[in-house]
Amino acid sequence: MRITPHSMMALAVLALSATPGWAAERLDKAARDILIPHKAIYDIEMTSKRSSSQVLNIHGQMYFALQPTCDAWSTDHRFNLYYEYTDSPPMQITSDFTTYEPYDGKSFDFSSRRKRDGEMYQELRGTATIESGKEGNVAYASPAGLNLPMPEGGMFPMAHTVQMMKNIREGRKVFNAVVFDGSDEEGPIEINTIVGKTVSADGMIKAGPSIEGGLIGSPARKVRMAFFPLASDSPGSDYEMDVVLHDNGVISDMNVEYGEFSVSQRLIALEKVDAPVCPETAPAKAEGGKDKAPKKKLFGIIP
Repeated sequence: MRITPHSMMALAVLALSATPGWAAERLDKAARDILIPHKAIYDIEMTSKRSSSQVLNIHGQMYFALQPTCDAWSTDHRFNLYYEYTDSPPMQITSDFTTYEPYDGKSFDFSSRRKRDGEMYQELRGTATIESGKEGNVAYASPAGLNLPMPEGGMFPMAHTVQMMKNIREGRKVFNAVVFDGSDEEGPIEINTIVGKTVSADGMIKAGPSIEGGLIGSPARKVRMAFFPLASDSPGSDYEMDVVLHDNGVISDMNVEYGEFSVSQRLIALEKVDAPVCPETAPAKAEGGKDKAPKKKLFGIIP
């Protein structure tokens, strides 16, 4: 089982109550302001495993950045993980995964590269589109020629994350959704979510030089999610997770349960990112590329 942005970055997989046609509705400024632009670093480590598991240990870090542009959400996930096995040498897996999702929710660009001990072994790039009341499409540029259907009513990561935050504020405790996030070649995944009790993150994480206290001081809730790939015939979930989700979209703690082992994701650095100053109507995209924010260093931990 490999660790992907599906399982290790809840902002890319939080569930909602999806309704056909919602994704085509343009997100207004108030909706976008639900989520605080930020960058963060998480320590990742194995917390438990079955005796039969071939994986002895997993540890490493993840960098995440959520940055709005004038016309879209831009996200950046970077992993640096070490795997130890019972019957083979240890290996280092690194990956760089970026997404670009316009606020109208109609399209989604994704790109990822994964390396094993410094050698690239997987590259994914493509664009997914959806239309109100119709089945959408996922077209991969790499691997070339791969096309997958996007079910009617399905959504992309940031659109459903915003909607989920709205649902929580309205007191809705149970959600399900079909979401495509571009992290693999398996296509959309169904996510079932249960919102639990309110918790205080103060006892788990202390503000300090590397963590802005104002970002983790907002109300937080425990959220339980189960993930079911649409391409799988198995009735059981592929994996499940518990997260501590704050009202501003920050994740301060996460535990992911796979069949053979569990891993935790602990926040160690957090910093707010300034949102761009934009006119009421976003300008057209500049010729030659999308209006993406440049990558930045965070506390010098991950370049």
